[in-house]
Amino acid sequence: MRRALKIPAIILFLTSFLLAQASNPPTIADVEKFLKDAEARLDDLSIKASRAGWVQETYITDDTEAMAALANENFLAAVSELAGQAKRFEAMQLSPEMGRKLMLLKLSVSAPAPSDPKERAELAQLGTWLDGSYGKGKYCPNVGPFAGQCLGQNDMEKAMASTKDPAVLLDLWLGWHAIAPPMKDRYTRFVQLANKGANEMGFADMGALWRSSYDMPPEQFGAELDRLWQQVRPLYLALHAYVRSQLVKKYGPELVPLNGPLPAHLLGNIWAQDWTNIYDLLDVPGRGSGVDLTPALEQNHVDELRMVRYGEAFFTSLGFDPLPKTFWERSLFKKPADRDVVCHASAWDIDNQEDLRLKMCIRVRDEDFRTIHHELGHNVYQRAYRQQPVLFEDSANDGFHEAIGDTIALSITPEYLKQIDMITQVPGPEGDLGLLMHKALEKVAFLPFGLLIDQWRWGVFSGQIKPENYNQAWWELKEKYQGVAPPVKRREADFDPAAKYHVPANIPYTRYFLASILQFQFHRGLCRAIGYTGPLHRCSIYNNKVAGQRLNKMLQMGKSKPWPEELYALTGERQMDATAMLDYFGPLKKWLDEQNAKNGVKPGW
Repeated sequence: MRRALKIPAIILFLTSFLLAQASNPPTIADVEKFLKDAEARLDDLSIKASRAGWVQETYITDDTEAMAALANENFLAAVSELAGQAKRFEAMQLSPEMGRKLMLLKLSVSAPAPSDPKERAELAQLGTWLDGSYGKGKYCPNVGPFAGQCLGQNDMEKAMASTKDPAVLLDLWLGWHAIAPPMKDRYTRFVQLANKGANEMGFADMGALWRSSYDMPPEQFGAELDRLWQQVRPLYLALHAYVRSQLVKKYGPELVPLNGPLPAHLLGNIWAQDWTNIYDLLDVPGRGSGVDLTPALEQNHVDELRMVRYGEAFFTSLGFDPLPKTFWERSLFKKPADRDVVCHASAWDIDNQEDLRLKMCIRVRDEDFRTIHHELGHNVYQRAYRQQPVLFEDSANDGFHEAIGDTIALSITPEYLKQIDMITQVPGPEGDLGLLMHKALEKVAFLPFGLLIDQWRWGVFSGQIKPENYNQAWWELKEKYQGVAPPVKRREADFDPAAKYHVPANIPYTRYFLASILQFQFHRGLCRAIGYTGPLHRCSIYNNKVAGQRLNKMLQMGKSKPWPEELYALTGERQMDATAMLDYFGPLKKWLDEQNAKNGVKPGW
C-alpha cells in the first residue's frame, strides 16, 4: 500500500505566511514602523563604519583595512536587505516624506552590494583595498632635486608645484601614475560586483543609480549636465587658448603644440585639474597684487592649527557655533611621520551629531588655507542637518555639499584678508585681472575635469567602455573635454584613471562639477541678500549675520526636500545656472578674448 505523502511543516508555514501577506497588504503604519526601524539600524551601522573608516584612513595597515571592510560590509548588507524589503511598499500611496525616504534608501550607497554574502564580503574587501592601496602610493625618484625621497600624494603635489623643469615634471608625472596599474584587475572586479548590486535594486548599472540621485530621471540629468557645460565652455576655451600661448613662450612649440592639447605634466598639478601653480608664467596685469596668500601666511608665522582656526572664525562670524572640543582633539591636521595615511582632505561626521573631524595633511600655503574653509563647510553642513531624520541627513544633492565650503572660500577676498590682518593693504581695481586669473586657474580650469571622470566611469559601469580600453577611453575624454594629452604614449596596462583618488575610492565626481557651478550661484544669491552691488568677485559675506541666517536656513533642510526647493531658499532660483560664474569672471573673459585675438591665438585644439 502506498504511503500518503506528508507536506513538511515549513512548507505549510510558508504557504500560510504568503497567503496572509497577500490577504493583508501593508498599511501606512507598517511603512512608518519599517522606516523607523531602518533608520535606527542604518544610523548605528553608519557610525560603526565611520569609526572603522577613520582608523583605516589614518592608520593604514592590513588589520585596519580588514576592520573597515567588515564594518562597510555590514552597512552594505543592511542597505541591500532593507531596499529589498522596501519593494513591498512601492505600489502604495504614500506621503511625499515617506516616498522620499524609500527612494533615498535605495540610493544611500555609491556601490550597492549583491545579495550573495560571499560577493558582498568581496565587494567590501575590494573597496577597502583600493582605498588603502591609493593611500600607500609613493614614488621614489632616483635623479633630480627629489632624488632619495619617497613621495606620497601630498609630497608629490608639492614637488609638482615647485619646479618648472619639464624633465623633472615628466619624471614625477610618470612616477605618480605608476601607482595605478596594480589596481586595474581588482577595480574591474569591483565594478562587476557593484553593478550586480545595482541590478538587484532595479537599476541598469551603477551609473544609472548615481544619476538617479538628482530628483529627475537619469537621462534628464545627463542633459542638464550638458546644458551647464555648454554655458561655461566658451570661458574655458578662452582660458585654455591663452594658457597654451603662454606655455609655448616658456617651453617652445616642441613641447607645447601651437593649436593642440596641453601636455598634462606642464600644468603644475598631478592630474592637470588645477593650474594655479603656473600662474607665475602668465603675463597678466596686476599679477603681483598679492593674490597668492602663501607669503602672508609665512610672514605671519601661521601654523597648521591656526589655519584651521581662521576657517572656524569665518563661520562663527556668520553666527554659526564654534566647532566642538572633540573636533580639535580627534582631527588629523599634519601627516604623521611614522605611518601611512590617506592625505586627501576630507571632513568627517562620525556620529551624525557632534563628533565632527577634519582629516588633512595641511601645508601652510594659499591652496590649503582655502581648502580648510571648504572642508569646514562640510562640517558646518553636517552639524546643521543633524536634527533631520537619518535618511535626510545629507545635502540637497551631493553638489550642494561640495559647493557650500567653496562658496565660503569665494569670500576670501582681499577685503576679508585685510579684516583679519592677513594683509596690510587691499589692492585697487588695477589688480582685479590678476585676482580673477588666479581664481580662474583654479575654478575654470577644473570644470571639464570635474565632468569627465564620471563620463568615463558611467561608460565603464554600462559596459560601453571595456577593461581592455579603459586607458584609451580615459585619454579620449581628457582630450575631448579638457584639451589635455599625456606627455608620452600610454598603454592599456597603465590604468591612469586610478591615479586620481576618487576612482579607487569610488566617490562620485560629478558633484564637484556641479559644485563649481553652484558655488557662484550661492555666492551671488548671498551677496544679493546682503545688498551688495559691486563686482561679484569682490564680495565677501564675512561677519554678516544676514548671510549666515540665509545660509543656515538651507543647510538645516538637509535632504528633506528636492534640491530645486532648497536652491530657491538660498538664491530665489530653482534651476542650476552658470551665469553667476560668467558674471564673476566677466572682466577676465573680455580680456582673454582681446589677448587671444591680438596674438592670433585660436581657441580649441
